[in-house]
Amino acid sequence: MYAVIETGGKQYCVKEDDVFRVEKLGQEPGKTVEFDRVLMVADDEGVVTVGTPYVPGAKVIARVISEGKSRKLLVFKYKAKKNYRRRYGHRQPFTEVRVQSIQPETPAAGSDTPASPSDSGEV
Repeated sequence: MYAVIETGGKQYCVKEDDVFRVEKLGQEPGKTVEFDRVLMVADDEGVVTVGTPYVPGAKVIARVISEGKSRKLLVFKYKAKKNYRRRYGHRQPFTEVRVQSIQPETPAAGSDTPASPSDSGEV
């Protein structure tokens, strides 16, 4: 089973036990986070559920492993013939998470899917 989730303005394709980095969430290591912006869920039988834009009721449960900063990116500004040079670095903060479970959409209790007019025999 895998799912496509959205967090931090980015989309991630995740499976159970996947470890991946997302934008900083501000959670302590060991805490559980819940991603409810699930764009798509595919189960082991090959049934794919695509949301519009999100799949209602679907969740991805993950545990925070660590927080840190990515490698340093050097930014260099330069203007020709003006002796203007500036160099500085940037390290983007991230949160590393491990997916514990993917919960597909849960149908509401006691509600049936509405039948289309062609199924009911009414014209």
